Amino acid sequence: YYSFVFNFTALKKKQKMTDLFQHPDYYQLDELLSEEHKMIRDATRDWVKRSVSPIIEDYAQRAAFPEHLVKEMGEVGLFGPYIPEEYGGAGLDHISYGLMMQEVERGDSGIRSTCSVQSSLVMFPIFAYGSEEQKKRFLPKLATGEFLGSFGLTEPNFGSNPGGMTTTAKKVKDGYILNGAKMWITNGSIADISIVWAKDDDGVVRGFIVDNKSDGFSAPIMKHKLSLRASVTSELILEDVFVPSDNILPNVKGLRG
Repeated sequence: YYSFVFNFTALKKKQKMTDLFQHPDYYQLDELLSEEHKMIRDATRDWVKRSVSPIIEDYAQRAAFPEHLVKEMGEVGLFGPYIPEEYGGAGLDHISYGLMMQEVERGDSGIRSTCSVQSSLVMFPIFAYGSEEQKKRFLPKLATGEFLGSFGLTEPNFGSNPGGMTTTAKKVKDGYILNGAKMWITNGSIADISIVWAKDDDGVVRGFIVDNKSDGFSAPIMKHKLSLRASVTSELILEDVFVPSDNILPNVKGLRG
């Protein structure tokens, strides 16, 4: 025991503590990665160590979200890195995106949730199912963090079961009127837009890009969580919220979306 302590102490003088405990690559996964993948992973790890690790314990204990990180996340390319450059992304592959999120997760799961909701649940539906005008209008601002988004699927009575969805979208002149509620929505209270899923007059699930400043829209924050405490989790309440026709995702209908 004393020999171990002596050797360990001597080693600490030569290496940083974080360098002593690198996770063993038991399955030799690094051999499957390109040099670019490793560079992207290492760059993300450096950002996490520099900007997330020193502050996250304080924010988690206070159940507060470090909003100042949003701009940084945009600057280092954590929002929609797989999105083509013409829409503000970096045009990387999905392995790169996965490695980036894994590194953010090392720092804090709540911060990773902010990133992956923005990338996978807000930017992806617009990229995959949106019009060209919607892609150009929203994706570049989401990529930089100028806009933050949330994803409204889960409901109080049905969880994430879209077949049981009760949020409705009634067709009116020039758009739709949305009524309903969503629960456990990451980023909801601080988002600029929300991808909200609702059933139209025919009972078909459709996706809507909702401006969170719309009349009748509110997003009360959900407090007293035991985990992901540095992440914002909210309800979304829609009471006769008007959404213009230009903000419906045109290229998908039903449960596929």
